[in-house]
Amino acid sequence: MSQFNSVSVVKKANVYFDGKCVSHTVAFADGTKKSVGVILPATLTFNTGAPEIMETVAGACRYKLQGGDWKSCAAGESFKVPGNSSFDIEVTGEPYHYVCHFG
Repeated sequence: MSQFNSVSVVKKANVYFDGKCVSHTVAFADGTKKSVGVILPATLTFNTGAPEIMETVAGACRYKLQGGDWKSCAAGESFKVPGNSSFDIEVTGEPYHYVCHFG
């Protein structure tokens, strides 16, 4: 799907790592939330509360789950991150566009 319909968007951006990651929270009628964002070239570490699915919209990344090995993820692919964990993400070249699905 290329767009979300009938949603609310939090106007204030979530800005992390000195602007290397910027996202907006999207709220759905059923109460679920996602974030839609961009990561500029960098290697970053994110901590999770709830489980997450990182959907790659454009660009590509390498990621490493806590205790795992580096893997690649390209446009149209996704990866799952356990709750109460962390993951490293490396973006080189073009910006990485993503949707983060929570829960």
